[in-house]
Amino acid sequence: MFDSILIANRGEIACRIIRTARAMGIRTIAVYSEADRGALHVDMASDAVEIGPAPSAESYLNQDAILAAIEETGAEAVHPGYGFLSENAGFAETLGNAGVTFIGPPINAINLMGDKIRSKLAAEEAGVPVVPGFADPVTSGAEAERIAADIGFPVMLKASAGGGGKGMRLVEEGGNVAEALASCISEAEASFGDGRVFIEKFITNPRHIEIQVLADAHGNVIHLGERECSIQRRHQKVVEEAPSPFVTEELRAEMGARAVALAEAVDYVSTGTVEFIADADRNFYFLEMNTRLQVEHPVTEFVTGLDLVEQMIRIAAGEELQITQSDVTMTGWAMESRVYAEDPVRGFLPAIGRLTRYKEPMSGVFGTDKSVRIDSGASEGDTISRFYDPMIAKLITYGENRDAAIAKMRRALDEFIIAGVTHNADFLAALMGHSRFQSGELTTNFIAEEFGDRFIPGDTTHPRPKILAAVAGVLNGILEARRAVIAPRSRDGLMAGRAPMKQDDQWVVILNHSHYPVRLAETNGDAVVVVGGERFTISGSWSPEQDLFSGAVNGEDICIQVDRTDNGFQFRHYGFLADIRILRPLAAEMLGRMPEKTDADTSNLVLSPMPGLVVSIDVSEGQEVRLGDKVAVIEAMKMENQLFAECDGAVAKIHCQPGESVDVDQVIMEFE
Repeated sequence: MFDSILIANRGEIACRIIRTARAMGIRTIAVYSEADRGALHVDMASDAVEIGPAPSAESYLNQDAILAAIEETGAEAVHPGYGFLSENAGFAETLGNAGVTFIGPPINAINLMGDKIRSKLAAEEAGVPVVPGFADPVTSGAEAERIAADIGFPVMLKASAGGGGKGMRLVEEGGNVAEALASCISEAEASFGDGRVFIEKFITNPRHIEIQVLADAHGNVIHLGERECSIQRRHQKVVEEAPSPFVTEELRAEMGARAVALAEAVDYVSTGTVEFIADADRNFYFLEMNTRLQVEHPVTEFVTGLDLVEQMIRIAAGEELQITQSDVTMTGWAMESRVYAEDPVRGFLPAIGRLTRYKEPMSGVFGTDKSVRIDSGASEGDTISRFYDPMIAKLITYGENRDAAIAKMRRALDEFIIAGVTHNADFLAALMGHSRFQSGELTTNFIAEEFGDRFIPGDTTHPRPKILAAVAGVLNGILEARRAVIAPRSRDGLMAGRAPMKQDDQWVVILNHSHYPVRLAETNGDAVVVVGGERFTISGSWSPEQDLFSGAVNGEDICIQVDRTDNGFQFRHYGFLADIRILRPLAAEMLGRMPEKTDADTSNLVLSPMPGLVVSIDVSEGQEVRLGDKVAVIEAMKMENQLFAECDGAVAKIHCQPGESVDVDQVIMEFE
C-alpha cells in the first residue's frame, strides 16, 4: 500500500479523497493555487504545495508544477479526482515515466474511451448498442447540414473529447446546424484543446442511466448497479439517484453485462462509468465511458456499502478485488443534489461571491443521522471565484425507499444555509417537491419542461401557506414578548421563560401580498394559532438570534429558514421564498392603499447576465436588429452564453469590446 498520495485537484473531491486516504493511514498532499491558499482541502491534507496563480491552466492543469510538487514531497501516487487532469492520458504517462502511480485506468483505456468517436466504435465491436449517427469528425457547416438531414432531426452535435456537458448542441431543425457546429467547435477547443465534433441522432425524451464498473489488474470486472442521472440542465447533471425508478431487475442485468463486456474489451482497470440513454420502451444505447471517479459516486456508495475511492486506491496498489458480482447488492435508496453557486433567476448562470454564511445540515455535520452526507470543500468566508467550477457542495441522502430519500433531502435542503452568493438550493427543494419527480416520471427534458429556463422562488406556490403564516405568527409573538419583558429565556420549550401571549391577540400576516388573519393563544407550553379559521398547534424551539425554526405543526415535523427583516421575516421552506410582514389589522388595511414601487425599464439595454469575458460583439453601432437576433457572446467557466436582442431597434452604443471582462448586469449595449 502507498505511504503517500498527492491529490491533483481541489474543492469537494479533494476533501473526499483525503478523508478516505486518512482512514487508510495514508499521508496526503494537497496542491493549491494562489486563490485556494485558505481552502478546506489545504487545511485537511497532511502537507500542501502551492502550484501557481488562480487560472487553472497555470495551476491545476500545470503538469510541470504538479510534478515538482511530487518530487518535493516524495508522493508515491497521484489521485486526480474528476475534471482537470483526471482523463489526461499524457499526464498518466508522465507520472508512470517518473515512477509515480496514477490512481486510475491504463493509458490506452483513457485514450480510447476519451475519444467519443473511437469509443463508439469500440462499443459496437463489444456488442453494446449505440445511437445511430455519423462517427467521423465534421468541420464544414454545409457538410453538417447534409449529414444532419440524412440522419433525421433532431440531432446532437458532440465534441469528441467532450465531457461535463461542454461542446454539445441540440439542433431540432435544418438551417441551424452550421451555427451550432461553429459554436460547438469553439467551446470544445477552449475546454479540451480538441475541436473535433461528430453528429448523432437525438433520442427524444430519453432517460440517462449509467452503470458503475469496478475492475482490477487481475482480470476481475464487476458492475455495481445503475444510477439515474436524467435530471439535467444544459446537459449537466443536477440530481442523481441509485437505483433508478425506471430500471427493472432484467434491465439492470442486461445493462450491467454490456458495461462489463465493454470494460473487458478495452482492458479496463480501476473505477469507471458506462453511460447509456434509454427510450420509453427500455431500449438502451451507449453514450460514453467516463474513465474516472464520477461526481455522483456517493449514491452508489450508499446503496452498496462500498467506498469507491478506497477501491481505486487498492486497485492502483495492485490488490485484487475482494468482492464478486454475486456479492453486490443494492439496498435502500440514495439521492444526490448538486448545490451550485448559480443564479436561477438569470437562467442558472454561474455566480461568484463570498460565502458570508455557510451552515451545512446539522444532521450531516454532527453525524446524528448517518443517512445525510455532505461532500463539500467550502467553508464560511470562502470565495466562489470565476476560475473554477461553481459547485458548493454535494448533498446526499439515504432512505429505505425512494420516498424516504426524497423526504430526507427536502429536510436537509431546508437546513442548508447559504448566503453571500446566489445558489440553487431553493430550486432543488422545489424540484424534490414536484409531483412528477416524486412519481419517478423522469427524462433529460424534465427541468426544461417543468421549470423552463429559470426559477424564481418567490413565484412558486407553497402547498400550505397557512402553516407558514401560523409559524410567522408564533415567531412574531416571541419577539413581541421579548420586547415587553427583558428576561433570560429558557430553551426548555417554545413558550417557556417569557410573558404569555394575550388570548385572542389579533394580527395580519402578509405573505407575498396575500393577507392571513392570525389569532394567537397558548396551551401547555405549545402555541395555538388560528389562521383564517384553521387551528394549528406549534411546538419547537426558536429565539431571535437563530436562523432556523425547527419544530412541529400539528405533530408534523418542519424546518424553516428564518431571516429577520425590518418589517418581519423572510422564510425559506421547500424551495418557497416568502417575504412576510406582520401588522395589526388596521395597519394591514392601510398598507393596501399604498402605491407600489415599479422597477426601472431596461428593455432597451443588453445587460451581462453573469460575470465573464466578452467573446464577441456581433453587431455594430447604428445597425438595425430585430427581437431575438444574436448580439454578443459572453464566456464564463468555459461555457459560452449567447445574448439576444430583447426588442426591435437600432444599436445606439456599444459599451464593451471582445476580450473585456464584465460584471453581472453591466451594460453591454443599448438600443435607440
